[in-house]
Amino acid sequence: MSSRIRVVVAKPGLDGHDRGAKVVARALRDAGMEVVYTGLHQTPEQIVETAIQEDAGAVGLSVLSGAHMTLFRRVLELLSERDARDIVVFGGGIIPNGDIFELEKLGVAKIFTPGATTQAIVEWVRQNVAQPVS
Repeated sequence: MSSRIRVVVAKPGLDGHDRGAKVVARALRDAGMEVVYTGLHQTPEQIVETAIQEDAGAVGLSVLSGAHMTLFRRVLELLSERDARDIVVFGGGIIPNGDIFELEKLGVAKIFTPGATTQAIVEWVRQNVAQPVS
């Protein structure tokens, strides 16, 4: 059994731009974490199912479509329904500052905006996502 941090990186909804998600996934992997990248056009249900099946400590959502309030909320609802609120939800994308505050109130742990470095994301994940006990 691995004791590395496990992160699911996902692109929910109809947004077809995944370069940023792939860059983050690679940075996390290069930092020694186990990363599952789900690919484009995932539903919140698919994302939560993957996170639970993979025993992930975190889910990172990349949202550029403007549907961030709906998508993050639904992922959080589904995690709660599945008794998996211990899975940390973070994300990034084109998200207005006012919406960041609202997402944090919903339970999103962190939102990274354009310009965030991969180093900052890696460090945040290391500090905020528990390593599994082996």
